[in-house]
Amino acid sequence: MGDEFSIRLANSDDLSSMADLLKELFTIEDDFVIDRQKQIQALQLLLEQSNTTILLAHYHNRIVGMVSMQQLISTSMGERVGLIEDMIVQSDFRGQGIGSLLLSSLIIHSKQLGYKRLSLGVDLRNTLAKAFYTRFGFYTSNMGLMYKI
Repeated sequence: MGDEFSIRLANSDDLSSMADLLKELFTIEDDFVIDRQKQIQALQLLLEQSNTTILLAHYHNRIVGMVSMQQLISTSMGERVGLIEDMIVQSDFRGQGIGSLLLSSLIIHSKQLGYKRLSLGVDLRNTLAKAFYTRFGFYTSNMGLMYKI
């Protein structure tokens, strides 16, 4: 990976580009519905929260990846923990180390915030994503995600 890739915090000027990335992510994960207005609204809410981090990967002033993390309190850990969501790298930029750079940066940031654990949801059918997260020390727990709308 060349020097042209960089990681930075997201801001409100990035909403449209982040919504484009979420559209690509949600086409992979069929549990979610693409609704650009809802995604932009949610991203704006995330940016307004002081306990949320959104990191963006840039390539020549173009946003090509993102990952977000929200703070939770774990009663089992008795500490603050991070919930990672919305990890995506544009398809034509995958395999170049951008995802690793994003996740490594987020892990470092979570340690600076004092988080004692990180968790994330992964589509169990996405073997590439599962293998990617395993390389960073994530493991599958017996706890599964369930939804109620």
